Amino acid sequence: MIYLYYGSMIVLIPGIIFSIWAQIRINSTYKRYSKVESKSNWVANEMSMMLLEKNGCNSVSVQKISGSLTDNYNPSTDVLSLSDTTYGKSNVAALGVAAHECGHALQKHSESWMLKLRSILVPITNYGSMLAVPIAILGVVLELLIGGVGNNAGSYIIAVGILLYSLTTIFALITLPVEIDASRRALRMMKEAAVLDKEELAMSRKVLYAAALTYVASLVISFLYLIRFIMILNRFRSRD
Repeated sequence: MIYLYYGSMIVLIPGIIFSIWAQIRINSTYKRYSKVESKSNWVANEMSMMLLEKNGCNSVSVQKISGSLTDNYNPSTDVLSLSDTTYGKSNVAALGVAAHECGHALQKHSESWMLKLRSILVPITNYGSMLAVPIAILGVVLELLIGGVGNNAGSYIIAVGILLYSLTTIFALITLPVEIDASRRALRMMKEAAVLDKEELAMSRKVLYAAALTYVASLVISFLYLIRFIMILNRFRSRD
């Protein structure tokens, strides 16, 4: 039994390694290009307001929040928040990150179906992830207590736990194209507004690409956890 749980952890190792690498990549890439000041001298918060107005997102407000790379756009409140490392900065990395969040705002105001779907899944995924592990544990306990007499109730309950956890994987799968689309919009807006020149856009693209890798890593980790739970379920079924 101990071997089953700890042995199945091996499947997570590639994802953990990839996740660590992705985090190192975004940190190093952001640090590198945060030292390159844009020739246009736009600062991130002012550029954000300009891009939002230019693209018809006049209701979006821009505010400062604490932290590093904690930038986000909240579609429910229509607030774009820029972190300490982005707000008021004029380097190509900060401008790229800020424009990316503007891309999310543009997704909402252009009624992007991908963003709508992700927003719908947020509360469902939150509840599902909270219930998944307790339900799976309940199934494990039932398997230990009554599984040996041919009762499959425990396996069915574990399957429900796996189904609930799979919502996390589905959410991560949907999030990835949403983020990629926001970056695509960001680069287009900065190019059209002449915020960055061709060389600077290439640098900003590298920052956004590195950021996208963290979402790929989240998807991989989520998928591997799902595989691990399925392995556990199959192991219990093989005992029948």
